[in-house]
Formats: sequence, C-alpha cells, structure tokens
Amino acid sequence: METEKENEIWYAMRATYRRESDAMRLLEKEKLGCFIPMQYKISVKKGKKIRALVPIIHNLVFVHARPSEVKRVKSQVTYLQYITDTRSGEKIIVPDSQMQRFIAVAGTYNDHLMYFQPDELNLSKGTKVRVTGGEFEGQEGIFLKVKGARDRRVVIEIQGVIAVAMATIHPDLIDVIE
Repeated sequence: METEKENEIWYAMRATYRRESDAMRLLEKEKLGCFIPMQYKISVKKGKKIRALVPIIHNLVFVHARPSEVKRVKSQVTYLQYITDTRSGEKIIVPDSQMQRFIAVAGTYNDHLMYFQPDELNLSKGTKVRVTGGEFEGQEGIFLKVKGARDRRVVIEIQGVIAVAMATIHPDLIDVIE
C-alpha cells in the first residue's frame, strides 16, 4: 500500500563497469523509466567507418521510478548504484522540470551538443534565458561562453552530474528571463 503514495522521481545513478546498456534493458523490463545521454560516434572497424550511438558518460543512468521500486531493483543488481552529492552525502535526485529540459535537448542526439562535468563551467557568470525558436524552442538554460566553442551557448545543467551546451543559437532566438 505504501508504494501507491510514493511519487516517481529521477535518480542519477551509476552502472559500474560500463554496464549502462544492461541496466537500461533491466529497467525497461521492470517497466521503470530511464534515460542515458547518448551521442553518435564514428569508429573504424575492419577498415569500415561505423556510426554508432554511444553513451556520453559511461556508467551514467537516470532512473525515473518510485523509491521502493528502485530499492527493489538495486537489491537484485549489484552494479547499479546511487550517485551521491559529495558535500552532503545525499542521493542526487533531479527535479522533473530540470530532467525534462535535459532530455529534450540531450535526446535529440544532435552532433553539435557539447557535454561538460559540473566543475568545468561557472554557470553563475551566465544569464538565465529562454529559447524562442528553432529546434530547442521553449527550453530554458544559462547563456554563457563555454570552452571549445567560439560563441556563447545555452547550457542546461543537472546539478552535480552533467551539463549540456546546445548548438549555436542565434541571439534573436533568445529571451532573457528576469
């Protein structure tokens, strides 16, 4: 009866030893929501170029489920672990709105997206903005200069886990949020 009262929440989790695809299959079999940020990479196998969808950060899995369901699945599988905040020691739980924005951008598998570890960007230097047109219309993030890009980009962050910088967006398609 207690599981009926629980809400589904997003957990940032780790599937050790690059077993994120195994974890995803297991979670889907258990009818639990999950998301792994992926991108296309070109590799050469037997002299042929192959374009394959691979995880951006190995071992990273976002799980959308009730706490009791996650606990049950975790008890069956040793390689699925919570990612904890280094300062507080608490499990990292991602707000639904933040996760929806992240999935809307990272789920496009756009080749021009750039990914960063949280400590690589100083988001306090940026401006909070909303994209008003194009592929990422309606998304909100922080507009700032990121390393490896000539121009400023809109960044969406999952606090303490990962940040994604969108492809270059023309300044006319960006509104500042007060």
